[in-house]
Amino acid sequence: MRVEQASLELTVGPVAHGGWCVARHEGRVVFVRHALPGERVVAEVTEETTRFLRADAVEILEPSPDRVVPPCPFAGPGRCGGCDWQHATLEAQRGLKADVVAEQLHRLAGIDRKIVVEEVPGAADGLGWRTRVQFAARPGGELGFRKHRSHDIQPVDACLIAHPEVEAVGAELREWPGAAGVEVIASSGGDRAVVVRPRSRRGVAVPDLDAPASILLDQGKGHTVPRRGSGVLRERVGDREFRVSGSGFWQVHPGAAETLLDAVLAYAAPEPGEWALDLYCGVGLFAAGLAEAVGPQGAVFGLESDAAAVRDARANLRDLPQARVERGRVEEALDRFQIERADLVVVDPPRAGLGRDVVARVASLEALRLVYVSCDPATLARDLAWLAERGYRLDDLRAFDAFPMTHHVECVALLVRE
Repeated sequence: MRVEQASLELTVGPVAHGGWCVARHEGRVVFVRHALPGERVVAEVTEETTRFLRADAVEILEPSPDRVVPPCPFAGPGRCGGCDWQHATLEAQRGLKADVVAEQLHRLAGIDRKIVVEEVPGAADGLGWRTRVQFAARPGGELGFRKHRSHDIQPVDACLIAHPEVEAVGAELREWPGAAGVEVIASSGGDRAVVVRPRSRRGVAVPDLDAPASILLDQGKGHTVPRRGSGVLRERVGDREFRVSGSGFWQVHPGAAETLLDAVLAYAAPEPGEWALDLYCGVGLFAAGLAEAVGPQGAVFGLESDAAAVRDARANLRDLPQARVERGRVEEALDRFQIERADLVVVDPPRAGLGRDVVARVASLEALRLVYVSCDPATLARDLAWLAERGYRLDDLRAFDAFPMTHHVECVALLVRE
């Protein structure tokens, strides 16, 4: 059955994972963006499949009390696809994210748990927090952001969720001939960098900028080389400094790294002399905290697949001889390095999660405590179900609003062996 009209009048139901709310039209599910639960809206259909419709709410007939005017002029139907919830209060956004986490846990893992999404310090109004911003470039060099589920680019002259030190560069106010994309980074250590991805081998004409910044060339697969300035940024967490090469992974919210480290260590409860694993360890944030806690009589073994991150992690941990970082994919490296047991394990996988094979291998280590850091509640819930089959019970879970105005949420889960 095809929908004849392009616009539908809908009563909006509960939130769904991914920045949508769920409505129904003639028995079919409609995933609606730019709406809030309980609203009556006019929605334009943007996509139709045999099972469901996607739509944008273009007129609000009966608004939710949680609705606000989006602070950014580029937020809304048909515009920038970066922010999902600018039309909701911050309190409502966190409630929506909590509902999503709870629904995923119930549906995929059979776990019923009340979820509270906690504020991350550093962005009280939900704006000005993103310290790493990736712009797409039009063929003429004009910067912007891709529209939702589209290759089309919405030009912008400012991004309200970008950190002030990112905006100080003024990248959006210039044209970047020859660029396919431009990433602007502002580190907590006071460094700025602009990573330029060329459209072709002809290179990119880098314009004059409003603030000093290193210029790095993206050579693909995460490898960058400096054209001007340093290829390394400094990030600070507490008294410790971390180096991060180019556009390597680091939490984009200025308060997230410390918040997550504190949560991980509280759950892991590392004791002097213990043997800990940090899987998908990145540049060594969690490994450093674990190594300080287990002390010289303990040991921490980190695994990371990205070569630049491994080099950074080894530099970041050089004052902690009890910490060792090796390169490899968890799927094969635990066997290659003959890792058979651990007292505790921390995992921080990419959005795809662990997967069944890694769950089985991690469970075989028989660690008493497993701390799982996740940026996707769906893959987290799926993996929790598989871990339950292997004897691990969810003991506690915290959720953090590390990405205000978007649908993304960070979770830290503690699992214990039964």
